[in-house]
Amino acid sequence: MDLSGLSSYSPYSTQTEVPTKKELDKDAFMQLLVAQMQNQDPMEPKDNSQQIAELANFSSLEQMSQLNEGMLSLIVLQQGNAQIAQLAQGSALIGKEVTWDGPEGSGKGTVESIKVSDGLVVAEVDGQDVPLIDVIGVAGTKSNDGSAE
Repeated sequence: MDLSGLSSYSPYSTQTEVPTKKELDKDAFMQLLVAQMQNQDPMEPKDNSQQIAELANFSSLEQMSQLNEGMLSLIVLQQGNAQIAQLAQGSALIGKEVTWDGPEGSGKGTVESIKVSDGLVVAEVDGQDVPLIDVIGVAGTKSNDGSAE
């Protein structure tokens, strides 16, 4: 029996490209499926039901991948909408006196502007950036005669 063809086989061979990712993607799955079909024993071909099951797995993998991409897009959109809503709500604070208490300190001052800084919506209060989440009180604006409006 001639076994010379087997000597060149190594399970650790680097002849085929393997993705360096921790998880196999749909392209790697399809490459594995094609390689499996090319290297099957012609005297004992794979059962059709097994091939159909593998194709169904591939289809499921593709749908899960598309669902994952859609969910990530939705999350990014949701975060953008939340920032816009915070900017709109925060703009009502411009010119008003606010009180804040947060991990970086507390204080009181007049809101000069609202902006996004490092992904957070912050109020610029007397030259200091205060995250809107730290604002605990809002007073009305003061008129020239000292009375609250």
